[in-house]
Amino acid sequence: MSATEPTGAPGTTAVTAATGTPAASRAEYCVVACAEAWRGAGEILASPMGTVPAIGARLARLTFSPDLLLTDGEALLMGDTPAVGTRPGSTEGWLPFRQHLTLTATGRRHVMMGASQLDRYGNQNISCIGDWSRPARQLLGVRGAPVNTLNNPTSYWVPKHSTRVFVERVDMVSGVGYDRAAEAGPSATRYHRLPGVITDLGVLDFETPDRTMRLRSLHPGVSVEQIVAATGFPLTVPDEVPFTREPTGDELRLIREVIDPKGLRDREVPA
Repeated sequence: MSATEPTGAPGTTAVTAATGTPAASRAEYCVVACAEAWRGAGEILASPMGTVPAIGARLARLTFSPDLLLTDGEALLMGDTPAVGTRPGSTEGWLPFRQHLTLTATGRRHVMMGASQLDRYGNQNISCIGDWSRPARQLLGVRGAPVNTLNNPTSYWVPKHSTRVFVERVDMVSGVGYDRAAEAGPSATRYHRLPGVITDLGVLDFETPDRTMRLRSLHPGVSVEQIVAATGFPLTVPDEVPFTREPTGDELRLIREVIDPKGLRDREVPA
């Protein structure tokens, strides 16, 4: 198990030799990793939940996935790509809740959700902690997680990778993982797909024979041992683990000057 450290990766004050631009922060690596989830997606609705995923979806739209549809968080499809936290300057459609549900059922959407707990098969919990009949802590509730996971691609964003989130068994299944979808049969597996999990430490996926979680890449400054120690179940780790793709100079400009000039990304993933 090894990885090659990019030049200047551990810090955020290093300067790239070619451009003189400050090196990418951990939050900016996370943004790029989230953006990659929508690479080549075509004309589908991107539904990012969280600040970093929202920046990532906008970055994807402004670069390699220009056909992405983005909403203002309410009922409008944005015609432009405004900075996070600001209203769109133009709109290209209306997507009220009823039509949103119809779109979800067709698979023409890729949502990136959060997770209070995730297990090795990608079962997600956002409902409660403890015995579901008498939980120690009540969370959001199941919400739309079952419909999301069974009807369109669902990725996950975890801003703090720890054994509290990555658990051997979730306390309640909200989003459906690969094992439970397979048990339910063809009606559940037809559109079920979990492309990946992005965290503040790295990127994971389920590209294994038994559809259990695998380490895909490390963010610079992170070790394999660090991710394994922060995961509460055995993780598949390839012999060679690459580092997460570095943001290009143009991507850093878009993140810092166009999409997130207020630096909201650093609140979710501190430097």
